Amino acid sequence: MEWLDEGIILSTRRHGDSSAVVSLFTENHGRHAGLARGARGSKSRGVYQQGNEASVTWRARLPEHLGSINCELKSAHAAKVIDDPLRLTALSSICALAYLSLPERHPYPDLYRKTLLFINDLHETMLWPMRLVIWELELLGDLGFGLDLSSCALTGQTHDLAYVSPRSGRAVSKDAGAPYRKKLLRLPSFALNYSEITELDAGEVFDGLKLTGWFISRHLLVDRSGTLPAARERLLDQWSEGSK
Repeated sequence: MEWLDEGIILSTRRHGDSSAVVSLFTENHGRHAGLARGARGSKSRGVYQQGNEASVTWRARLPEHLGSINCELKSAHAAKVIDDPLRLTALSSICALAYLSLPERHPYPDLYRKTLLFINDLHETMLWPMRLVIWELELLGDLGFGLDLSSCALTGQTHDLAYVSPRSGRAVSKDAGAPYRKKLLRLPSFALNYSEITELDAGEVFDGLKLTGWFISRHLLVDRSGTLPAARERLLDQWSEGSK
């Protein structure tokens, strides 16, 4: 059998001298792996870089087989951010989170488009750290663990939302949450009105990364004992410093 699709390179694992097992996030086939022969060769090495966008052909005798995969480069996103360590870390982080969180061969076309939009904009916008937090919220939502940020869990009010309960994932207003603020996660304002944000706020980025990291660890990375990917941890460390 055979299929054609579009995909984002999530990871490569060496196989033999010149081949690699490549995992991609594809538009119509979800997270899908295949053996890419010659992927480590001089002609193909640049294609199979984490975060690159490619046209994908997969072939196998039976659907359950690993199969062989061939990718033709559409956009070298990794090369666009190679000189910016923080953006490159962000690219590695979302690829690692997609690889670890998405069930194999289950399509998430809407999340795929959101992921591709983020990657396309990563090298252009200064607000990418905030957009990264929004993407992580979308990842949680599409996988069935979305946060309820519509109203306060204690009062029902829809304004002055400032915290999120680490247990329920529901928003809490500033006044209602004040007595419990040490036990709650901070809710960055841009999570509620990202389209209106024009300036980067390091403190809010840190709050956002802590918020999404908590729920990603709790719900999506159970098989890893809640351990976030190294690239994601580095982002949090970076914004922890920037928020001081």
